[in-house]
Amino acid sequence: MFCMDLYKLFLEKKALLEGHFKLSSGLHSNKYFQCALLTAEPEIAEMLCETLAQKLRADKIEANLVIGPAIGGIILAYEMARALKVKAFFAEREEGQMRLRRGFTVKPDDKVIVVEDVVTTGGSTREVMDLVQSMGGEVVAVASLVDRSGGKVDFGVPFYPLLKVNVETYLPENCPLCAEGVPVVKPGSRK
Repeated sequence: MFCMDLYKLFLEKKALLEGHFKLSSGLHSNKYFQCALLTAEPEIAEMLCETLAQKLRADKIEANLVIGPAIGGIILAYEMARALKVKAFFAEREEGQMRLRRGFTVKPDDKVIVVEDVVTTGGSTREVMDLVQSMGGEVVAVASLVDRSGGKVDFGVPFYPLLKVNVETYLPENCPLCAEGVPVVKPGSRK
């Protein structure tokens, strides 16, 4: 799947929202990629993750585990793991920290792909990477549906976004939408 096809899919599924949004990073934006509207359809989730898996296989990225941050990365981790025929875990935020729960654990020899729905600053992804590394695992790649930083985020490992776009974001104190009095909406999972 090419970038323009995915962008078109976001538009067709009404999953590219316009308005005034507070992102998980705390930044504000006039656009929000609601990936849940795409992954709600299993055949779309499967196709997107198979496309990501093909990119990883083409570059000979080998892993035995895929981890995604809850909530946006849960379905993606599962579908990526299915495409790669490896295990899938998800990390959850507990008392402000990403943790593995439910009996999930990373072993020192695990090679891990971290998958996320949307990357803006990479904060949640880095938290999962740090978690994996703290348990002795090795993060070998990061994948996402959308890189809304336009390629500015560097994870120190290969990064595979399906769609790279440069969408403006603002610190709340510099947000023109706030200055205009446009109400802000927080559609993501982190409150």
